[in-house]
Amino acid sequence: MSLVFEWAALRALTESVGTGGTLRQEAQDFRVDEVGAYPLSGEGDHLYLHVEKTGHTTAHVLRELSAQVGVRDRDIGVAGLKDRHAVTTQWLSVPAKYERRLGEFSLDGVRILDTGRHGNKLGMGHLRGNRFVVRVRDAAGGAAEAEGVLSTLSAHGVPNYFGPQRFGLGGLNAEEGLRVLRGESRLRDPRVRRFLVSSVQSAVFNAFLSLRLERGLFTSLLSGDMAKKHDTGGVFLVEDAAAESPRAGRGEVSATGTLFGKKTRPLTLDAGALEAEALALFDLTPTVFASRRGDRRLTRVFAEGASVAPQEGGYTLAFTLPKGSFATSVLREVMKTEVDRSDTDADSADEMGGGE
Repeated sequence: MSLVFEWAALRALTESVGTGGTLRQEAQDFRVDEVGAYPLSGEGDHLYLHVEKTGHTTAHVLRELSAQVGVRDRDIGVAGLKDRHAVTTQWLSVPAKYERRLGEFSLDGVRILDTGRHGNKLGMGHLRGNRFVVRVRDAAGGAAEAEGVLSTLSAHGVPNYFGPQRFGLGGLNAEEGLRVLRGESRLRDPRVRRFLVSSVQSAVFNAFLSLRLERGLFTSLLSGDMAKKHDTGGVFLVEDAAAESPRAGRGEVSATGTLFGKKTRPLTLDAGALEAEALALFDLTPTVFASRRGDRRLTRVFAEGASVAPQEGGYTLAFTLPKGSFATSVLREVMKTEVDRSDTDADSADEMGGGE
């Protein structure tokens, strides 16, 4: 199996032909609003900034904020990275002592919507999820077909694939990541090396999830699975798959896949055999990821507040996903195209979580 990302290589949940269509003809066609993990206390040593941006990566906004206001990079807090090819809102934090200097900050396409005090610096992952409102233009299929797909996703969950944003321009990051793991890469930047290796972890996870879909295991469990409870986040070993699978069928629990690393044990029993099959597709073993920490990732998530609104020549989708999930996984199911396949970069992830 190729390490180059392609939606066509990953099994979809729904069987519709898809609506087709195009995305991002205008920045306003793709809106992402960060859903915070907690309310602000109204007091404390950190000032939170609710920022709206268009045409900029989060990293670029942070660099400009640092340069113009004088705050050190390491003192700026951010919960997640947002796409440049969209209208996005998110929270940032700076030490409260810089509040008076915020008037010096100016960047076309960026505005501060609100501010508030809190006791701690905003950290990566300090968000509940993201709300997406996406305009699909030039769609051969219409809103009715999109509603049918959303109905299936609401009932059974969304395949929690890592989207093309994780794999870089042309989907080639995982190939270079494999060279990093094998000691063949000349790249020296530690951050870039980590991100490239995370692409390999993501490719193996995607293959594992695709195999589950192919074999009718998306809404059920296998012996040896590490399942996660959607309400509490608790993770447990599945010893009796027949007894636990009804809970998965009701959407109470879901299987997880392994983002391999030294702190995360491979799956065992039937689930372990399937995981080993996914690794073998790339001629890999868990030991090659010994330099990484590792993590577990849900194989499915549930979209909240999903809706479709007809538009001339297409429709608008709206839905909320938990942190770490990619809107492209929903859009791929609805459109059945190579969604965002050729228009990605290292800072355009809906959320880049796990495996570091």
